[in-house]
Amino acid sequence: MPVHDRLQYARQRAGLTGAQVKERTGIGESSLSELENGKRDPSISQLQALAEAYRRSIEFFLTDEPLTPDPVVLWRMRPDQNAEQIEMDFLRLCKQYHNLEVWCNEQAPIRLPPATGDATRFGYKEAEELAKRVRKELQLGDRPAQGLPSVLEEVCGVKVFHLDFEPSGTAASTVSDSFGVAVLLNAKNTRWRRNHDLAHELFHLLTWPIFHPTTQASPPPFIANEWEEKLATCFAVSLLLPADSFCSAINSRVQDGKISFESIYDVAREFDVSVDSVLWRMHFLYNRGPANSEQTKKDIERAKLYAHILEEREDHQPRPWPARYRALAIKALRRGEMATGRCAEYLGITRQEAMQFVEQEISDDEKVQVAAA
Repeated sequence: MPVHDRLQYARQRAGLTGAQVKERTGIGESSLSELENGKRDPSISQLQALAEAYRRSIEFFLTDEPLTPDPVVLWRMRPDQNAEQIEMDFLRLCKQYHNLEVWCNEQAPIRLPPATGDATRFGYKEAEELAKRVRKELQLGDRPAQGLPSVLEEVCGVKVFHLDFEPSGTAASTVSDSFGVAVLLNAKNTRWRRNHDLAHELFHLLTWPIFHPTTQASPPPFIANEWEEKLATCFAVSLLLPADSFCSAINSRVQDGKISFESIYDVAREFDVSVDSVLWRMHFLYNRGPANSEQTKKDIERAKLYAHILEEREDHQPRPWPARYRALAIKALRRGEMATGRCAEYLGITRQEAMQFVEQEISDDEKVQVAAA
């Protein structure tokens, strides 16, 4: 596909008008029209500006290979503003992660337990059984939230990124033949809320072939339906709060058939999940039934009133990229597989900061003996 067609596709995919492109790049609308119509070729400086505005690499515009449509991004609820830009930022990070894996010759195979079934017959029972199998096969133990992020990234080949967007109660996932599987979480949320969102999006990755077998041809916006979302929530809560260990934690704190809000916060901290998740898991495991759904909602609202007193947990805002991504970037730089400027771009730092990664030499002799000589 010619450069001018790629320029038009990239702008439309980024959801930008000519006026918005002018505001971000300084390229006038008439000039942009000429570039997109093939009347003249862009200069290097124009191409760099447009690539940044569209969240693309310059290579995207210069390749002779046929244009492959971008992977779809499955949202729980699409962001209120700049949805296309957020999607392109997410996909760019995914592609950069893949580049780092290739340059370091460390492409992580996807090791996720395959889900089977039919979309028309997949229900709560199947979601709970899938959660049990995932917990067992990934060896997540009785407190899965504590190890889930690192296991998915380091063992299972899932790329997990964090960006800011609204509404905060949403997340996204994507599946690609080129870079694999990835999840986008909201950096504004607390760690325990992100744990739930990660488990929720894991369900979508596991069941993608079941619920979305033909998504590559689907245009944005792409949003999971209400039933699929309910199943994903069921899976997430079942995964993060295993029935036996959760009930044991609750029962040990019950007095006269009741549990205090202090104890509920203690359980939430123990399993590193939100108070909402604890109360809804209690609702279902202790058979409170549909008639008491409104009461559970009221309990959640009452619990939130005490958050400023009882929510004693340290939290931090995560970086946009995961730890393995950063480690690969530094490794690629030190091995000479990427330039300092590109490393700085990938990590969102200055060239000077990137240079510090190569200033200290590490001798090939600096190794640790594994077994007795």
